[in-house]
Amino acid sequence: MYCLGLMSGTSVDSIDAALVKITGENVDLKIELLSGINHYYPEKLRQTILEVADGKSLSMEKLANLDEEIALCFVEAVNNIKQEYPTIALIGSHGQTVYHRPPMKEKLGYTLQLGRGEMIANLTGIPTVNNFRVADIAAGGQGAPLVSKIDAYLLSHPKYHRCVQNLGGIGNVTYLPPKETENWEKRIIGWDTGPGNILIDLAVKQLTNGEKTYDKNGEWAAQGTPNSQLVKQWLEQDFFQQTPPKSTGRELFGEAYLQQCWQDAQDYQLSERDFLATLTELTAASIAQSYQQFIKEPIDELLLCGGGSHNLYLKERIQCHFAPHISVKTTDEVGMNSDFKEAIAFAILAYWRYVSNIPGNLPQVTGAKEARLLGEIHLPLTKR
Repeated sequence: MYCLGLMSGTSVDSIDAALVKITGENVDLKIELLSGINHYYPEKLRQTILEVADGKSLSMEKLANLDEEIALCFVEAVNNIKQEYPTIALIGSHGQTVYHRPPMKEKLGYTLQLGRGEMIANLTGIPTVNNFRVADIAAGGQGAPLVSKIDAYLLSHPKYHRCVQNLGGIGNVTYLPPKETENWEKRIIGWDTGPGNILIDLAVKQLTNGEKTYDKNGEWAAQGTPNSQLVKQWLEQDFFQQTPPKSTGRELFGEAYLQQCWQDAQDYQLSERDFLATLTELTAASIAQSYQQFIKEPIDELLLCGGGSHNLYLKERIQCHFAPHISVKTTDEVGMNSDFKEAIAFAILAYWRYVSNIPGNLPQVTGAKEARLLGEIHLPLTKR
């Protein structure tokens, strides 16, 4: 079956569209990536999304309009793929997260992804699954990370202990014990590690007055020197001490957090490049610290994916924290495209919901009380 996964993350840099050919049943799947594209939001729409995600208020009318504008952009991404592959049978659309609140005490979590699934289905004529996170949240979970089960069945090794580290706006990890381990699936754990690219991107935008939106290859930060005292101070933040399951987003590591980091940096009179190097070090050090705190087994391989895997300086700093015994690679090196891995994951989650009818979450990762079918199915109009 040809399944198209659509994903736009917390960085809001583009809609990733990945068309995969899926064969097999249940969790025993074979995946072939046929096409992957980045479809960019119009800049005005992107800015609106970022403002809303950072807490700007909207009327219900404007929220509805934004929901539909985002859906139309997702439809454009689908149509671009359809030009070459007209036989797409299923769409899995993550949508665009604009708000995420983890569960607190007796209160369920809340998450909102815009980009109407029913609109995508009707305008493309293709069955569409969306709104994947709410079923896990209804079961008491974090609604994240949702890619851990996909990581488990596509990236586990018979003998190696692996960590799959996504470096999107927010970082998340899945720890995969060797597949030969007894009760293997039950031993898988995962969580959001904290900022991935988000603080670096926000800082670059601030320092260049919007002329740049990211540090290409980490070249700017690589010219600086990280301030270890600041990193140590920032790592005392409550989120980093919290035991998994846990998730986070722009609501915590957003513009306000960056401004606090900037104020903290003034005490040390950091140059711009030193500030970027220190933010980059925070991402690397937070990953290393969380592994040390929460993973009890020695890790053999660390597999990076997401946009941050192209940041050579960040990759170097991560390797430094884990040297010399742990090999740091990208998922490309083990057969999984690192740029489109998240979009591929939502194509598979849609397949599990629509075709296999099996749960897509791992309760020990998200904190849900039980495994759940993930996603809402929208069928296109029969007469268009």
